Amino acid sequence: MQTKRILSYLLTLPGILVSLTSFSQTAPKQENKILQHDPIANHRDLNIKPGNDFWTYANGGWFKANPIPPTESSNGIYLTVQDSINHIVHMICNDCSAKPGEKGTVRQKIGDFYASAMDTVTREKEKMKPLEQELKQIEALKSKQEILNECAHLHTIGCSPMFSFLISRDDKISSKYAVFVQQGGLGLPDRDYYLKEDSRTKKIKDAYLEHMTRMFELSGDPTPVAKTEAMTVMEIETKLAKLSRTMEDLRDPYKNYNKMSLAEFNKLTPSVDWKKMLSLLGLSVVDTVITGQPEFLSGLDKCLEAQVDSWKPYFKWQLLDHFAEFMGKDFELEDFHFNHTVMTGSKSQRPRWKRMVELTEHMLGEIVGQEYVAHYVPADAKERLNSMGKNILAVYADHLKGLDWMSEATKKKALHKLDGVVMKMGYPDKWRDHSALTINRNSLVENVRNVYTWHYQYMLSHYGKAVDRTEWQMTPETYNAYYEPTNNEIVIPACNLIVPGFGKAEPDDATLYGVIGGSTMGHEITHGFDDEGCQYDEKGNLNNWWTREDSIQFEERAKRLAEQFNNYVVLDSMHIRGEACLGENIADLGGVIMGYEAFKKTDQWKKQILINGLTPDQRYFLAYAYSWMQQKRNESLAKQIMSDVHAPAQYRTNGPLSNISAFYDAFNIKPGDKMYREEKDRIKIW
Repeated sequence: MQTKRILSYLLTLPGILVSLTSFSQTAPKQENKILQHDPIANHRDLNIKPGNDFWTYANGGWFKANPIPPTESSNGIYLTVQDSINHIVHMICNDCSAKPGEKGTVRQKIGDFYASAMDTVTREKEKMKPLEQELKQIEALKSKQEILNECAHLHTIGCSPMFSFLISRDDKISSKYAVFVQQGGLGLPDRDYYLKEDSRTKKIKDAYLEHMTRMFELSGDPTPVAKTEAMTVMEIETKLAKLSRTMEDLRDPYKNYNKMSLAEFNKLTPSVDWKKMLSLLGLSVVDTVITGQPEFLSGLDKCLEAQVDSWKPYFKWQLLDHFAEFMGKDFELEDFHFNHTVMTGSKSQRPRWKRMVELTEHMLGEIVGQEYVAHYVPADAKERLNSMGKNILAVYADHLKGLDWMSEATKKKALHKLDGVVMKMGYPDKWRDHSALTINRNSLVENVRNVYTWHYQYMLSHYGKAVDRTEWQMTPETYNAYYEPTNNEIVIPACNLIVPGFGKAEPDDATLYGVIGGSTMGHEITHGFDDEGCQYDEKGNLNNWWTREDSIQFEERAKRLAEQFNNYVVLDSMHIRGEACLGENIADLGGVIMGYEAFKKTDQWKKQILINGLTPDQRYFLAYAYSWMQQKRNESLAKQIMSDVHAPAQYRTNGPLSNISAFYDAFNIKPGDKMYREEKDRIKIW
């Protein structure tokens, strides 16, 4: 991989050298290339049969050699890449802190934020001082209107009490921004944490109550008062949880799109004058509001009948919960205990520099991104990502044309949508204007609050303006990617070019197409055609472009995929929620197929070049599994199933591959193997 400075900082994944014996067809007679550093071959566990558990076969050797560190809830390729990114961002932070430059510059903001984050002496002196005025304001609340005023105010400084509020593209008129008011206001990750009664969930609820009590005590409240406050918060949040829709129900874009005039919206909540509320939130002229869950707001209105004193601890908790990790050590450790040890299984904190590097990147992501791009991203990053993306799009078009279950009328519209996919690769062509953001070295809490406020005001500034389709919602140094249905775009940040573990060698095409082409680009493009994305047209509008017959055919295939994943048991009685993660599973299945078809156009595949005894097909599927080389603690897995629309990594590998015949051929998968599915039962959608 041709880069500037970035490769010198990539970590080489440790692996176990294993026999090059492979489960292959008759090997081609080409020369067998040998790579010393080759995670595709060296990470395998040859004690595992590929057809029984391909994910463990592909990655098990690495897992055995690399147990999850006590500071982490997981380990694998994500952590490895993130460590390499952190190393670079750490250098940026240190350099900017030592030489910040003029006030208001990118370097000054990065340097001063990081310096304030590392200043534990000031943090311990301040403790709760930066929040004292906010807490006094909450304690002084006396009326329902003052409760609503405080709710609005907390939204403007980074909290999210009662409901979720945002300005975003109108799903049915994607050229315009709209006001959205949705369900929200919970402290735990999902409604089910409040409503389920199994032993694992009950333990988390008990720990949450203890956590809130401890935080109230740290804020200065006597233990009896703190316990009462925690119970009050739990009661309010449980009521909101009962009003909230499940993850599965939130995935229907039509049912979660309810556009109303302000007068109609007011009828949902007679206790709330939304013209006044929206003004408090920062919008003076609003004609319509879109709500996803009208019943939630109607129920919230009834909750507002509670005594004013009931809402005080709720607001206080919102403030403590959002700012605790930035305050004194006692708050920070308590926050870590619940949010990391209890919820994800981490045993101890990461070193402070690493946590503060990640915080600086999280808070100032695009600002850090400017330095990252200027000094560490290869000049040809956009070109290389665009080239691979175009290859994936081309094979996608061929697949659409060849579908045997879709009519020509719908194919034509699908191809039109595919042709309209915008590919944003590497980094933005223009950066956001952060001149209004003030950062200093005096107080971390103050800096965090300033960042929250800046982002909120930036969001508000969109309302009433033409949609800016050039904006990015992810930073260049974020090892992730996304598809945005209302813009019909895929966004692949520059750091996705990192494929660790090859030392100084260039990853082969099978690896690049497995890791970047299939699991990333193909995946994101397929989101435009998953069970949600397929309901948006080429311009990003929620608009049905399907014939009724084709829609039935698609739904039947999607239902079978949901059922396949429903049958996977991850922890004791915890099944994957097939309907909740259906979109991601459709994207995985489509992505790995499209990546493979694009790979078949390379010389490595055409010439059937062997590398370390592995055929091109074997290397491609092993590389796909490598992209999901992530093991998690049980606590983290449970949280993922409860609150995440992504299936665990093992099933994101084994699930889609068990439907792909080329995979069966590459590894000689036979009846009796645990992953084997009869050909008629293999699911093909795209």
